[in-house]
Amino acid sequence: MVNLKSSALSRRALLAGSAKLGIGALAAGSLTGSRWGRLAAQDRTTIDLPYLWSGPEGEALEKIIQQFNQSQTTIEVKGASNPDTQRQLASMSSSNGFDISDNFGSNTGSWAAKGILEPLDDYLAAGGLDISSFIPTTLEQLKYEGKLYALPIAVHTLLLLYNKDLLAAEGITEPPTTTSQWADAIAKLTKVDGDGNITQLGINAATDAPLTWTWAFGGQWADAQGLPTPTHPGNLACINFLLDNVYKKYGVDQVKRFQSGFGEYASPQNPFYVGKTAMEVDGEWQSRFVQLYAPTLNWGVAPLPVIDDQPELAGATDLASSMFFIPRNAEHKQEAWEFMKFLMSDAPMRDFTLALANLPARQTLLADPAYTELPNFTAWLDSLKSPNLRSFPSTEWSEEYRTELTSSLDEIFNLRKSAEEGMGEVEEKAKRFTQ
Repeated sequence: MVNLKSSALSRRALLAGSAKLGIGALAAGSLTGSRWGRLAAQDRTTIDLPYLWSGPEGEALEKIIQQFNQSQTTIEVKGASNPDTQRQLASMSSSNGFDISDNFGSNTGSWAAKGILEPLDDYLAAGGLDISSFIPTTLEQLKYEGKLYALPIAVHTLLLLYNKDLLAAEGITEPPTTTSQWADAIAKLTKVDGDGNITQLGINAATDAPLTWTWAFGGQWADAQGLPTPTHPGNLACINFLLDNVYKKYGVDQVKRFQSGFGEYASPQNPFYVGKTAMEVDGEWQSRFVQLYAPTLNWGVAPLPVIDDQPELAGATDLASSMFFIPRNAEHKQEAWEFMKFLMSDAPMRDFTLALANLPARQTLLADPAYTELPNFTAWLDSLKSPNLRSFPSTEWSEEYRTELTSSLDEIFNLRKSAEEGMGEVEEKAKRFTQ
C-alpha cells in the first residue's frame, strides 16, 4: 500500500453508490438502507466495501471477498474499487456511508480523533479473533488514546537494494552496514562526466526520505509522550547525511536534472533496473516488480546501514501498514466485523499479501513457504523480527505534522535552509497544533 507512498501500490478509495439504486431496488421491494443503494440479496445482509486498490491488488481482494461470500449464507460483501480518499472521508462524515474499507495505518490517529472510526476493542473482547501474533509495532500505530481502531492486512518495511554488478565494479564485495561505509560507497558509485553531469547516482533519495530513514540514524519524530521532535539529533544527522553525500556534493540542479530523466517506477525503465542508480531504499513490493520488469537484474537486499557508534540500531527501519477499518457511521458494523475477522485470518492474509508481494501482518506467517517464490523476499520477512521497527507517529496532528515536515525538507534539500533551521521552524509550528 507505499509514498508507499512511493511504494507504487495503486491506491484508491470510494464507491459512488447512488448508481446502484433503481430497478433492482424496486424488484427487491425494500432497501436495507439508502446508503450505497444497499439491497437485501437472498436474505443476506449486504455490506459495502469500497476499497482503494485497483488492478492486481483489487483482483486479489475480490477473490477473498468471493471466498468469504461462499463460506457462509448470512452476509454478502459487495466490493468495488474507487481510488478517492477524499470521497472516502466525506462518506465517513455523512449519513450515506459504507460498512468497511481500507487505508494506511498512519491515518488512524487523526481519523480516530475526528470520531469517524469505530473502536474495535469490544469486538475483540467478544472473541473470535486472536491478534497476539500481529507485529506489535503495527498495532501500536493503529491505536488512539489506548483504543484499537483498525487491523493490518499487510505491513511494509524499507531496506537497502543494491546492484551487485555495479558494486563489484568498484571493488565493493558486501553492502554497507554503517553510515561511513555507506558514504564511501555512494562516492564510489556516483559517476560524473567532464561537464559535471551525473551519469550514475550512488543512492537515489527523494527530499522526504528522512521521514522513513531517520530510524537508522537513531532519530525519532515524536518522544515517549507523543510530542513532535523534529530537531532530534538523529533526524538532523539523517538530513545532513543526504545533504553532504548527495545534494551538496553533486549539486541540487545536477541531481534534479539526472532524476528528471528517470523512467517510470513500475516499468522496465525504473532507474535501478537500468543501472542509473546503484542503490535504493525501497519496500518489499520490489521483489515482485523486479521479477516482472527486470528478471535478469543481479541485485541484493540488506538492512539499512546504521550510524557507526550505535550498532544496537541494527535492523532499524520504517514500518507502515495497509489496514482495514469500520467507520463509526457504518450501518452493519457486526457484519463488517465478521468479514474483517475473515480477512485477518492466516489463509486470506497470506494469499492477499503474496499476490501483492507485501508482508503479512502476522508473525506466524513469516516462515510460510509460499513466499519463497519471491526473489530476495526473505530479507524483508526477516526485517519484521527486528526490535528496531519504528513508525511515524499516528496522532490527531500527524497529517499536519507530516505536511510541515515535507515542506521544510523540500526547502532544506533545495539548499534554501539548513537542516537545523528548517527543523527548528517545524518545531515552532508544531506548538500550534499540539496545544
